[in-house]
Amino acid sequence: MPKFIVYFAQLHEDFRLPELDALSKLENVRVEYDPRSYIRSSPFLVVEISSSEQAAKLVRRAILIRSIIEYWGSGRTYSDVYAEVKHEQERWALYKTSSFKFTVDAFGKSLTQEEKVRVINGFSFLEFTGPIRMRNAQAEFFVCEEYDETREPKIWFGRVVGTGSRDLIDRFDVKKRKYLGNTTMDAELSLLMANQAQAQNGMFVYDPFVGTGSFLLTCAHFGACTVGSDIDGRQIRGTAGFKRGVDGIRANLAQYNVESRVIDTAVFDASRNPWRPGPLFDAIVTDPPYGVRAGAKRQGRVGGTKSELSLRLVDGTPNHARTDYYPPTEPYEMSFVIRDLLHLAAEKLVVGGRLVYWLPTVAGEYTPHDVPEHPVLQLVANSEQPFGSWSRRLITMEKIKPLDSHEAVVPERDPAHKNFRDRYFNKFEPVA
Repeated sequence: MPKFIVYFAQLHEDFRLPELDALSKLENVRVEYDPRSYIRSSPFLVVEISSSEQAAKLVRRAILIRSIIEYWGSGRTYSDVYAEVKHEQERWALYKTSSFKFTVDAFGKSLTQEEKVRVINGFSFLEFTGPIRMRNAQAEFFVCEEYDETREPKIWFGRVVGTGSRDLIDRFDVKKRKYLGNTTMDAELSLLMANQAQAQNGMFVYDPFVGTGSFLLTCAHFGACTVGSDIDGRQIRGTAGFKRGVDGIRANLAQYNVESRVIDTAVFDASRNPWRPGPLFDAIVTDPPYGVRAGAKRQGRVGGTKSELSLRLVDGTPNHARTDYYPPTEPYEMSFVIRDLLHLAAEKLVVGGRLVYWLPTVAGEYTPHDVPEHPVLQLVANSEQPFGSWSRRLITMEKIKPLDSHEAVVPERDPAHKNFRDRYFNKFEPVA
């Protein structure tokens, strides 16, 4: 198959291949590459795809891919590149009279304008006769000098056939959002999670810890119908957060024109949810509260049930009927949050549906066994975002068979995220 160069954004390196694989499945584009050739410190990966049309389709909604380039040549020197390009001169004829442009870039070094002009002139042997157009050119050619720690360049050359959707990061920038709170997920990761969930037209996506609704927006943008719930309705309504009095989540739905695809939001404890029995959702996308910015809560009282407190009148109105009512809650330990989330996914996802969520882990104690398992959920991706003494991991799981048992999955040992909130505020002192 023809070779193409994937030009990644040089950040979130642990997330790039999982997104590429998710898009391959989502777009039904066969992609072949050797995972051993992937270098985290490099923005380039050579892959094989059947055609340039399929390559463009693959990356059209990518968040961590800048562009995809039809491979024409590479080497340590320009002489090496020229020699490889000249081996397939029949390719040039296709663009001999087309309007064209050259984009010259460098990774690990800056090039002056004079150096870029010299690079472009070096490809004059292509003998293109069409007009040069910096906008809307029929063909765009890409040259990049990649420098590593040895300061020896590797030069890449080819024709740009498609670009990703990194412009969406600016569009969904939380700083531009009408409503947000202290747990609002940044735009880039929200969009990435929508890709991991393979959100698209005809899908029904649920966020059980909806907060200010970031995932409702991004999944709806890609065509899915979404719904969210939270035990704290104040976040949903906009009576808590950084920007109050703007109609909460609804303000963002109007801002991004996705009201028709966000079905609704509801207030309840996800561990005691009112959903009908059986599979319902095509994906569950969420950021469980693990205590760094907001502690997890579930319905209940630390001292036990006291019904008279819920039934009392406040200014003549039953306590539970007040618009600002917040149900009694108790702390919800992190390992139980994740356990219940997996059980929710096992029961409510359709077969083939995906669970995409964040898992906090302690850096010095993490092992792969800390990622919870379930008999009907298969781990697809585990990508780390480090923060020094702790990390959060984007976990993607896929339901592989129907749930035929409600037996709890008991871990063999305590995971590193147990009591995460307490350990975070105690600076992760070793457990006695």
